[in-house]
Amino acid sequence: MAEKGDWVKIHNVVLDPSNRVSSLPADTKKVPLEAWINGFLNEDGEIGEMVEITTLSGRIVSGTLAEVNPRYIHDFGNPVPELLKIGPNLKKQLEEGSV
Repeated sequence: MAEKGDWVKIHNVVLDPSNRVSSLPADTKKVPLEAWINGFLNEDGEIGEMVEITTLSGRIVSGTLAEVNPRYIHDFGNPVPELLKIGPNLKKQLEEGSV
């Protein structure tokens, strides 16, 4: 049970596949355009129920309650070994005056 005022994440289907523009790549057109939005719950609710939230910017948005106390878990992917060497190599070259 999520309580009014809890930090939550909701889910919305913004566009069904049939409403997406025809200029999209074929694999993209097959799936809905979805949104996950974080905010403070306006009333008590259960996971899977339609709820209303207030975002940090003050927008009031409704959607299906997906998660309570969501974390930000994005990153920039795996390191690229070649790119990891650029900084130290350039620093060395600058110190040696060879750049």
